[in-house]
Amino acid sequence: MTSVATILLALGATASIAHAANDTHQRIERAVDAAIRPLMAQYDIAGMAVGITIAGRTEVFDYGVASRETGKPVTRDTLFEIGSISKTFTATLAAFAETNGALSLSDTVGQSMPSLRGRPFGDVRLRDLATHTPGGLPLQVPDRVHDDGELIAYLAAWKPAYARGTRRTYSNPGIGMLGLITGRRMTGDFAALMDRDVFSPLNMRDTTYDVSAARAANYAQGYAKTAAPVRLTRGVLAFEAYGVKSTAADMLRFVDANMNPGPQDNALQRAIAATHTGYYEAGPMTQDLIWEQYRYPVALKTLLEGNGPSMIFDATPVTEIVPPRPPLQAAWINKTGSTNGFGAYVAFVPAKRLGIVILANRNLPIEARVAAAYRIVTALADEAASSSAVSHRRTSNSSW
Repeated sequence: MTSVATILLALGATASIAHAANDTHQRIERAVDAAIRPLMAQYDIAGMAVGITIAGRTEVFDYGVASRETGKPVTRDTLFEIGSISKTFTATLAAFAETNGALSLSDTVGQSMPSLRGRPFGDVRLRDLATHTPGGLPLQVPDRVHDDGELIAYLAAWKPAYARGTRRTYSNPGIGMLGLITGRRMTGDFAALMDRDVFSPLNMRDTTYDVSAARAANYAQGYAKTAAPVRLTRGVLAFEAYGVKSTAADMLRFVDANMNPGPQDNALQRAIAATHTGYYEAGPMTQDLIWEQYRYPVALKTLLEGNGPSMIFDATPVTEIVPPRPPLQAAWINKTGSTNGFGAYVAFVPAKRLGIVILANRNLPIEARVAAAYRIVTALADEAASSSAVSHRRTSNSSW
Protein backbone atom coordinates (compact mmCIF):
# COMPACT_ATOMS: atom_id res chain seq x y z
CA MET A 1 0.00 0.00 0.00
CA THR A 2 1.25 3.43 -0.85
CA SER A 3 2.19 5.36 2.26
CA VAL A 4 0.72 8.73 3.13
CA ALA A 5 4.25 10.16 3.05
CA THR A 6 4.75 8.92 -0.52
CA ILE A 7 1.47 10.46 -1.64
CA LEU A 8 2.32 13.78 0.00
CA LEU A 9 5.76 13.72 -1.61
CA ALA A 10 4.25 13.12 -5.05
CA LEU A 11 1.71 15.92 -4.54
CA GLY A 12 4.47 18.25 -3.48
CA ALA A 13 6.57 17.38 -6.52
CA THR A 14 3.58 17.99 -8.82
CA ALA A 15 2.92 21.36 -7.20
CA SER A 16 6.60 22.26 -7.54
CA ILE A 17 6.59 21.37 -11.24
CA ALA A 18 3.44 23.43 -11.83
CA HIS A 19 4.92 26.39 -9.97
CA ALA A 20 8.18 26.19 -11.95
CA ALA A 21 6.28 25.96 -15.25
CA ASN A 22 4.20 29.01 -14.36
CA ASP A 23 7.34 30.89 -13.32
CA THR A 24 8.96 30.03 -16.65
CA HIS A 25 5.88 31.23 -18.53
CA GLN A 26 5.92 34.53 -16.64
CA ARG A 27 9.61 35.10 -17.35
CA ILE A 28 9.09 34.49 -21.05
CA GLU A 29 6.00 36.70 -21.11
CA ARG A 30 7.83 39.56 -19.39
CA ALA A 31 10.67 39.40 -21.91
CA VAL A 32 8.26 39.39 -24.86
CA ASP A 33 6.03 42.14 -23.47
CA ALA A 34 8.99 44.42 -22.78
CA ALA A 35 10.07 44.27 -26.42
CA ILE A 36 6.76 44.00 -28.29
CA ARG A 37 4.38 46.45 -26.61
CA PRO A 38 6.62 49.51 -27.23
CA LEU A 39 7.18 48.31 -30.80
CA MET A 40 3.44 48.19 -31.50
CA ALA A 41 2.96 51.68 -30.11
CA GLN A 42 5.90 53.15 -32.00
CA TYR A 43 4.86 51.77 -35.39
CA ASP A 44 1.08 51.80 -34.92
CA ILE A 45 0.76 48.05 -35.44
CA ALA A 46 -2.76 46.68 -35.15
CA GLY A 47 -1.86 43.13 -34.23
CA MET A 48 1.07 40.80 -33.63
CA ALA A 49 1.74 37.19 -32.71
CA VAL A 50 5.04 36.18 -31.14
CA GLY A 51 6.11 32.57 -30.74
CA ILE A 52 8.91 31.35 -28.51
CA THR A 53 10.40 27.88 -28.42
CA ILE A 54 12.95 27.07 -25.76
CA ALA A 55 14.24 23.60 -24.94
CA GLY A 56 11.16 22.02 -26.48
CA ARG A 57 8.69 24.28 -24.67
CA THR A 58 6.60 26.54 -26.91
CA GLU A 59 4.70 29.70 -26.03
CA VAL A 60 2.58 31.96 -28.25
CA PHE A 61 1.68 35.52 -27.22
CA ASP A 62 -1.05 37.38 -29.07
CA TYR A 63 -1.37 41.16 -29.19
CA GLY A 64 -3.95 43.58 -30.57
CA VAL A 65 -6.40 42.93 -33.34
CA ALA A 66 -6.32 40.99 -36.56
CA SER A 67 -8.55 43.63 -38.13
CA ARG A 68 -9.23 47.19 -37.07
CA GLU A 69 -12.43 47.13 -39.10
CA THR A 70 -13.95 44.18 -37.21
CA GLY A 71 -12.06 44.49 -33.93
CA LYS A 72 -11.40 40.74 -33.97
CA PRO A 73 -8.43 40.00 -31.71
CA VAL A 74 -5.31 38.13 -32.76
CA THR A 75 -5.52 34.50 -31.61
CA ARG A 76 -3.51 31.31 -32.06
CA ASP A 77 -5.55 30.72 -35.24
CA THR A 78 -4.74 34.06 -36.88
CA LEU A 79 -3.05 33.74 -40.28
CA PHE A 80 -0.36 36.24 -41.22
CA GLU A 81 1.43 36.72 -44.52
CA ILE A 82 5.09 35.78 -43.92
CA GLY A 83 6.52 37.21 -47.14
CA SER A 84 10.02 36.06 -48.03
CA ILE A 85 10.24 33.62 -45.14
CA SER A 86 8.28 31.54 -47.67
CA LYS A 87 11.59 31.11 -49.49
CA THR A 88 12.87 28.87 -46.69
CA PHE A 89 10.05 26.44 -47.46
CA THR A 90 10.92 26.50 -51.16
CA ALA A 91 14.53 25.70 -50.31
CA THR A 92 13.37 22.89 -48.02
CA LEU A 93 11.23 21.33 -50.76
CA ALA A 94 14.13 21.56 -53.23
CA ALA A 95 16.46 19.89 -50.71
CA PHE A 96 13.79 17.24 -50.13
CA ALA A 97 13.60 16.62 -53.88
CA GLU A 98 17.37 16.17 -53.90
CA THR A 99 17.27 13.63 -51.05
CA ASN A 100 14.74 11.63 -53.08
CA GLY A 101 16.75 11.80 -56.28
CA ALA A 102 14.28 14.00 -58.18
CA LEU A 103 16.99 16.59 -58.80
CA SER A 104 20.47 17.69 -57.78
CA LEU A 105 21.20 21.23 -56.66
CA SER A 106 24.26 20.97 -58.90
CA ASP A 107 21.96 20.60 -61.92
CA THR A 108 21.67 23.51 -64.30
CA VAL A 109 18.40 25.24 -65.14
CA GLY A 110 18.76 24.02 -68.72
CA GLN A 111 18.64 20.39 -67.61
CA SER A 112 15.08 20.97 -66.44
CA MET A 113 13.97 23.61 -68.95
CA PRO A 114 15.01 22.77 -72.52
CA SER A 115 13.82 26.16 -73.80
CA LEU A 116 16.61 27.81 -71.80
CA ARG A 117 19.44 25.52 -72.88
CA GLY A 118 22.24 27.41 -74.58
CA ARG A 119 21.19 30.63 -72.84
CA PRO A 120 23.10 32.20 -69.92
CA PHE A 121 20.24 31.47 -67.55
CA GLY A 122 20.25 27.84 -68.66
CA ASP A 123 23.79 27.51 -67.31
CA VAL A 124 22.80 28.69 -63.82
CA ARG A 125 22.87 25.93 -61.21
CA LEU A 126 19.90 25.32 -58.95
CA ARG A 127 22.18 25.92 -55.99
CA ASP A 128 22.91 29.40 -57.38
CA LEU A 129 19.20 30.17 -57.29
CA ALA A 130 18.97 29.05 -53.65
CA THR A 131 21.93 31.23 -52.62
CA HIS A 132 21.12 34.38 -54.67
CA THR A 133 24.33 33.98 -56.70
CA PRO A 134 23.31 33.33 -60.35
CA GLY A 135 24.89 36.54 -61.64
CA GLY A 136 22.53 39.44 -61.02
CA LEU A 137 18.79 38.82 -61.13
CA PRO A 138 16.44 41.69 -60.18
CA LEU A 139 14.76 41.88 -56.79
CA GLN A 140 11.27 41.48 -58.26
CA VAL A 141 9.76 39.83 -61.30
CA PRO A 142 9.61 42.66 -63.89
CA ASP A 143 6.23 44.38 -64.17
CA ARG A 144 5.96 43.44 -67.84
CA VAL A 145 5.98 39.72 -66.97
CA HIS A 146 2.42 38.48 -66.41
CA ASP A 147 2.60 34.71 -66.90
CA ASP A 148 5.01 31.80 -67.14
CA GLY A 149 5.43 32.22 -70.89
CA GLU A 150 6.53 35.83 -70.54
CA LEU A 151 8.77 34.81 -67.64
CA ILE A 152 10.61 32.23 -69.74
CA ALA A 153 10.99 34.74 -72.57
CA TYR A 154 12.46 37.25 -70.11
CA LEU A 155 14.90 34.68 -68.75
CA ALA A 156 15.89 33.57 -72.25
CA ALA A 157 17.00 37.15 -72.95
CA TRP A 158 18.65 37.65 -69.55
CA LYS A 159 22.34 38.51 -69.48
CA PRO A 160 24.29 38.20 -66.23
CA ALA A 161 25.87 41.32 -64.78
CA TYR A 162 28.42 39.28 -62.83
CA ALA A 163 30.14 35.94 -63.05
CA ARG A 164 28.10 33.22 -61.39
CA GLY A 165 29.04 32.74 -57.73
CA THR A 166 30.76 36.11 -57.29
CA ARG A 167 27.92 38.41 -56.14
CA ARG A 168 24.88 37.93 -53.97
CA THR A 169 21.84 39.70 -55.44
CA TYR A 170 18.72 39.04 -53.38
CA SER A 171 15.99 37.97 -55.79
CA ASN A 172 12.40 36.78 -55.92
CA PRO A 173 12.73 35.46 -59.50
CA GLY A 174 15.72 33.32 -58.52
CA ILE A 175 14.13 31.38 -55.68
CA GLY A 176 10.85 31.45 -57.57
CA MET A 177 12.45 29.61 -60.48
CA LEU A 178 13.94 27.08 -58.06
CA GLY A 179 10.40 26.39 -56.83
CA LEU A 180 9.00 26.16 -60.34
CA ILE A 181 11.73 23.73 -61.40
CA THR A 182 11.34 21.67 -58.22
CA GLY A 183 7.63 21.26 -58.92
CA ARG A 184 8.36 20.12 -62.47
CA ARG A 185 11.04 17.66 -61.41
CA MET A 186 8.72 16.22 -58.75
CA THR A 187 5.96 16.08 -61.42
CA GLY A 188 3.34 17.88 -59.38
CA ASP A 189 1.76 21.17 -58.45
CA PHE A 190 4.16 23.21 -56.31
CA ALA A 191 1.64 24.16 -53.60
CA ALA A 192 0.24 20.63 -53.40
CA LEU A 193 3.74 19.15 -53.13
CA MET A 194 4.61 21.58 -50.37
CA ASP A 195 1.52 20.62 -48.43
CA ARG A 196 2.13 16.89 -48.90
CA ASP A 197 5.87 16.78 -48.28
CA VAL A 198 6.55 19.66 -45.87
CA PHE A 199 3.53 21.24 -44.21
CA SER A 200 1.61 18.06 -43.43
CA PRO A 201 4.56 15.99 -42.10
CA LEU A 202 5.43 18.89 -39.76
CA ASN A 203 1.82 19.14 -38.58
CA MET A 204 1.54 22.68 -39.97
CA ARG A 205 -2.19 22.32 -40.51
CA ASP A 206 -2.96 26.04 -40.75
CA THR A 207 -0.15 26.94 -43.16
CA THR A 208 -1.26 27.55 -46.72
CA TYR A 209 -0.82 29.51 -49.94
CA ASP A 210 -4.50 29.97 -50.76
CA VAL A 211 -6.69 30.88 -47.79
CA SER A 212 -9.87 28.82 -48.10
CA ALA A 213 -13.34 30.14 -47.35
CA ALA A 214 -13.32 28.07 -44.15
CA ARG A 215 -10.17 29.86 -42.95
CA ALA A 216 -10.98 33.33 -44.28
CA ALA A 217 -12.24 34.56 -40.91
CA ASN A 218 -8.78 33.84 -39.43
CA TYR A 219 -6.85 35.73 -42.13
CA ALA A 220 -5.49 38.92 -40.58
CA GLN A 221 -6.03 42.20 -42.38
CA GLY A 222 -2.77 43.78 -43.41
CA TYR A 223 -2.11 47.52 -43.25
CA ALA A 224 0.09 49.53 -45.59
CA LYS A 225 2.39 52.35 -44.52
CA THR A 226 -0.52 54.70 -45.19
CA ALA A 227 -2.63 52.57 -42.79
CA ALA A 228 -4.84 51.51 -45.70
CA PRO A 229 -6.05 47.88 -45.57
CA VAL A 230 -4.09 45.67 -47.97
CA ARG A 231 -3.47 42.01 -48.67
CA LEU A 232 -1.22 40.09 -51.01
CA THR A 233 -2.31 39.66 -54.61
CA ARG A 234 -0.88 36.70 -56.47
CA GLY A 235 1.70 37.45 -59.13
CA VAL A 236 4.11 35.34 -61.19
CA LEU A 237 6.16 33.10 -58.85
CA ALA A 238 4.32 34.47 -55.80
CA PHE A 239 3.79 31.07 -54.19
CA GLU A 240 7.39 30.04 -54.67
CA ALA A 241 8.92 33.33 -53.44
CA TYR A 242 6.66 35.01 -50.88
CA GLY A 243 3.15 33.53 -50.79
CA VAL A 244 2.85 31.55 -47.51
CA LYS A 245 0.28 32.43 -44.86
CA SER A 246 0.79 30.89 -41.43
CA THR A 247 0.23 31.15 -37.70
CA ALA A 248 2.84 31.68 -35.00
CA ALA A 249 2.14 28.20 -33.62
CA ASP A 250 2.73 26.56 -37.01
CA MET A 251 5.89 28.56 -37.60
CA LEU A 252 7.20 27.36 -34.23
CA ARG A 253 6.77 23.78 -35.47
CA PHE A 254 8.95 24.67 -38.44
CA VAL A 255 11.55 26.34 -36.22
CA ASP A 256 11.65 23.31 -33.92
CA ALA A 257 12.12 21.02 -36.90
CA ASN A 258 15.03 23.21 -38.03
CA MET A 259 16.68 23.18 -34.60
CA ASN A 260 16.08 19.49 -33.95
CA PRO A 261 16.22 17.79 -37.35
CA GLY A 262 15.79 14.33 -35.84
CA PRO A 263 16.67 10.95 -37.36
CA GLN A 264 18.65 11.24 -40.58
CA ASP A 265 16.85 8.21 -42.03
CA ASN A 266 13.93 10.59 -42.64
CA ALA A 267 14.21 12.36 -46.01
CA LEU A 268 12.47 15.54 -44.82
CA GLN A 269 14.72 15.80 -41.78
CA ARG A 270 17.80 15.41 -43.96
CA ALA A 271 16.47 18.08 -46.27
CA ILE A 272 15.85 20.50 -43.40
CA ALA A 273 19.38 19.97 -42.10
CA ALA A 274 20.80 20.48 -45.61
CA THR A 275 19.28 23.97 -45.81
CA HIS A 276 21.71 25.05 -43.05
CA THR A 277 24.77 24.20 -45.13
CA GLY A 278 26.99 27.25 -45.59
CA TYR A 279 27.88 27.99 -49.24
CA TYR A 280 29.13 31.59 -49.30
CA GLU A 281 30.47 34.27 -46.99
CA ALA A 282 28.51 37.40 -47.85
CA GLY A 283 29.39 40.52 -45.87
CA PRO A 284 28.70 39.82 -42.20
CA MET A 285 26.83 36.57 -42.71
CA THR A 286 27.01 33.12 -44.25
CA GLN A 287 24.55 32.33 -47.03
CA ASP A 288 22.93 28.93 -46.59
CA LEU A 289 20.11 27.63 -48.79
CA ILE A 290 18.04 30.81 -48.33
CA TRP A 291 18.63 30.84 -44.57
CA GLU A 292 21.19 33.43 -43.41
CA GLN A 293 23.63 32.37 -40.71
CA TYR A 294 25.89 34.06 -38.16
CA ARG A 295 28.38 32.61 -35.70
CA TYR A 296 26.87 32.63 -32.22
CA PRO A 297 27.14 34.62 -30.04
CA VAL A 298 26.51 37.51 -32.42
CA ALA A 299 26.28 41.27 -31.85
CA LEU A 300 23.06 43.13 -32.68
CA LYS A 301 25.07 45.48 -34.90
CA THR A 302 26.14 42.51 -37.03
CA LEU A 303 22.56 41.25 -37.38
CA LEU A 304 21.33 44.72 -38.36
CA GLU A 305 24.05 44.94 -41.01
CA GLY A 306 23.29 41.48 -42.34
CA ASN A 307 19.57 42.20 -42.52
CA GLY A 308 20.05 45.79 -43.71
CA PRO A 309 19.02 47.50 -46.96
CA SER A 310 22.36 47.00 -48.71
CA MET A 311 22.05 43.22 -48.39
CA ILE A 312 18.64 43.42 -50.06
CA PHE A 313 19.22 46.01 -52.77
CA ASP A 314 22.95 45.91 -53.54
CA ALA A 315 25.20 43.32 -55.17
CA THR A 316 27.32 41.95 -52.33
CA PRO A 317 30.66 40.29 -53.16
CA VAL A 318 30.78 36.70 -51.90
CA THR A 319 33.48 34.17 -51.13
CA GLU A 320 32.61 30.55 -51.83
CA ILE A 321 33.09 28.12 -48.95
CA VAL A 322 34.94 25.08 -50.30
CA PRO A 323 33.86 22.51 -49.37
CA PRO A 324 30.48 23.80 -48.20
CA ARG A 325 30.31 24.16 -44.42
CA PRO A 326 28.18 21.56 -42.60
CA PRO A 327 25.41 22.89 -40.35
CA LEU A 328 26.59 24.55 -37.12
CA GLN A 329 24.90 24.36 -33.74
CA ALA A 330 26.49 27.57 -32.42
CA ALA A 331 24.79 29.77 -34.99
CA TRP A 332 22.11 32.44 -35.19
CA ILE A 333 20.04 31.49 -38.24
CA ASN A 334 17.40 33.93 -39.49
CA LYS A 335 15.15 35.15 -42.27
CA THR A 336 12.99 38.24 -42.66
CA GLY A 337 9.78 38.47 -44.66
CA SER A 338 7.63 41.37 -45.82
CA THR A 339 4.59 42.08 -47.96
CA ASN A 340 2.89 45.43 -48.41
CA GLY A 341 0.76 44.87 -45.32
CA PHE A 342 2.73 42.42 -43.16
CA GLY A 343 6.15 42.06 -41.56
CA ALA A 344 7.72 38.88 -40.17
CA TYR A 345 10.97 37.58 -38.73
CA VAL A 346 12.21 34.14 -37.71
CA ALA A 347 15.45 33.41 -35.85
CA PHE A 348 16.82 30.45 -33.90
CA VAL A 349 19.98 29.29 -32.14
CA PRO A 350 20.24 25.47 -32.29
CA ALA A 351 22.91 25.32 -29.57
CA LYS A 352 20.50 27.05 -27.16
CA ARG A 353 17.42 25.23 -28.44
CA LEU A 354 15.93 28.70 -28.58
CA GLY A 355 13.89 30.26 -31.38
CA ILE A 356 11.53 33.14 -32.05
CA VAL A 357 8.77 33.95 -34.54
CA ILE A 358 7.48 37.51 -34.94
CA LEU A 359 4.41 38.14 -37.11
CA ALA A 360 2.74 41.54 -37.58
CA ASN A 361 -0.05 42.85 -39.77
CA ARG A 362 2.02 45.87 -40.76
CA ASN A 363 5.30 46.07 -42.63
CA LEU A 364 7.32 47.52 -39.77
CA PRO A 365 11.02 48.27 -40.39
CA ILE A 366 13.24 45.21 -40.55
CA GLU A 367 15.71 46.70 -38.08
CA ALA A 368 12.92 47.06 -35.53
CA ARG A 369 11.94 43.39 -35.89
CA VAL A 370 15.52 42.20 -35.60
CA ALA A 371 16.25 44.41 -32.58
CA ALA A 372 13.10 43.23 -30.78
CA ALA A 373 13.89 39.58 -31.46
CA TYR A 374 17.48 40.05 -30.32
CA ARG A 375 16.33 41.66 -27.08
CA ILE A 376 13.96 38.79 -26.35
CA VAL A 377 16.34 35.98 -27.32
CA THR A 378 19.19 37.54 -25.35
CA ALA A 379 17.01 37.87 -22.27
CA LEU A 380 15.87 34.26 -22.51
CA ALA A 381 19.35 32.93 -23.30
CA ASP A 382 20.66 34.66 -20.20
CA GLU A 383 17.83 33.18 -18.15
CA ALA A 384 18.60 29.73 -19.54
CA ALA A 385 22.29 30.08 -18.78
CA SER A 386 21.63 31.15 -15.21
CA SER A 387 19.19 28.29 -14.77
CA SER A 388 21.62 25.63 -15.99
CA ALA A 389 23.66 25.78 -12.79
CA VAL A 390 20.71 24.54 -10.78
CA SER A 391 19.02 22.39 -13.42
CA HIS A 392 20.20 19.21 -11.72
CA ARG A 393 17.89 20.08 -8.82
CA ARG A 394 14.85 20.42 -11.06
CA THR A 395 12.68 17.87 -12.78
CA SER A 396 12.86 17.47 -16.53
CA ASN A 397 9.44 19.08 -16.86
CA SER A 398 10.50 22.29 -15.19
CA SER A 399 14.00 22.81 -16.58
CA TRP A 400 14.94 24.78 -19.66
